[in-house]
Amino acid sequence: MRYWLFKSEPSTWSWQNQIDKGDEGEEWDGVRNYQARNFMREMKKGDLGFFYHSQKEKSVVGIVEVIAEVHQDSTTDDERWECVDIKAVSTVPNPVSLEMIKTDPRLAEMVLVKNSRLSVQPVTEHEWQAILSIGGVKN
Repeated sequence: MRYWLFKSEPSTWSWQNQIDKGDEGEEWDGVRNYQARNFMREMKKGDLGFFYHSQKEKSVVGIVEVIAEVHQDSTTDDERWECVDIKAVSTVPNPVSLEMIKTDPRLAEMVLVKNSRLSVQPVTEHEWQAILSIGGVKN
């Protein structure tokens, strides 16, 4: 299993929107960055990810699961753009802010710290465990 981080502007698609989709989940559509798309091509069903609110909040607020591997993004006819489907798994009890991540030495090399603009990115197992701990998530 691998771990990921999915960034979304809450005004466009919020954690509550994701929760409301239930087990049906939702396409992670609209990604128009080759590196982010390529990360989605690596994802496997059952991989887990953090749901991150960007813009003002800038926090990890939830955990999602990849429920469908890469396929054509339904929002475009352009075959270059693909996406995965994700569903909400659980809310992070104590949202983990970007500031908290940046000041934690265990997370100094995290892609979110190095390339905060990338909308889909990998998370190492070490980073995953650290954020779960900070966020009060029980394993």
